[in-house]
Amino acid sequence: MLKTSAIVVNGIKIREAILGDGAPILMVHGWGASIELLEPLASRISRRGYQCRLFDLPGFGESDEPPQPFSIFDYAAFCLAYLDQRQMREVCYFGHSLGGRIGLILGAEHSNRIRKLALSNSAGIKPQAALHSRVRLSAYQSLRRGLDRIGAKSAAGKLRQSYARRFGSDDYHNASPVMRRTLVNIVNQDLLDQAKRVSVPTILIWGDEDQETPLWMGKKLEAAMPDAALIVHPGAGHYAYLDYLDTTASIMDALYSGG
Repeated sequence: MLKTSAIVVNGIKIREAILGDGAPILMVHGWGASIELLEPLASRISRRGYQCRLFDLPGFGESDEPPQPFSIFDYAAFCLAYLDQRQMREVCYFGHSLGGRIGLILGAEHSNRIRKLALSNSAGIKPQAALHSRVRLSAYQSLRRGLDRIGAKSAAGKLRQSYARRFGSDDYHNASPVMRRTLVNIVNQDLLDQAKRVSVPTILIWGDEDQETPLWMGKKLEAAMPDAALIVHPGAGHYAYLDYLDTTASIMDALYSGG
């Protein structure tokens, strides 16, 4: 059973777990997930001489929500605050999906704190919506701006709620008000510019059956990043690292232990 403890970072209570001893790895989960989904990989890689640091991001698992909506940059800053509190100057990093977004920022803006990156099915590339979706969104935004302009706040609010009910994702519907705004902040942030500035060696792990962050996103990240290699697992989906646990642990060990 995963042994966890509660700590407070920047005034937010979070749940953390520490597995193994050795070179430190910060492991960060995806949206709607928690450290339980990282534990199978952490167990394998920790046996190779690493100390895996896992925690539920604010708003997920057993951690408290942030006091106000976070941006992806707030989550990156929170990870740095966690490292500071634990007096960890430099770590290797593993991130899945949302954790991949955070890794892109850390690798670009704080490469002095991150030795190497392993990102599985990383989000961060803004998808192009289908034409009808873009037209629908444009019409909605135009109408909402018109209602806001004339001071019809009640009508604008009802329009916003109606649009979200009809076209919002399950993640949006299931989230609290703070986390709904957080989700909007995050999915609207394209991190391609950050990817171009990641200066640490990076392995991108993907599944060719991923429907949430399709393989073309991984290929785009690989092309944009100065020192990145894409490894594609056949038949794997959005949780490619779970579909290929032992292989992923071997990939991470080769990356982290290399010169």
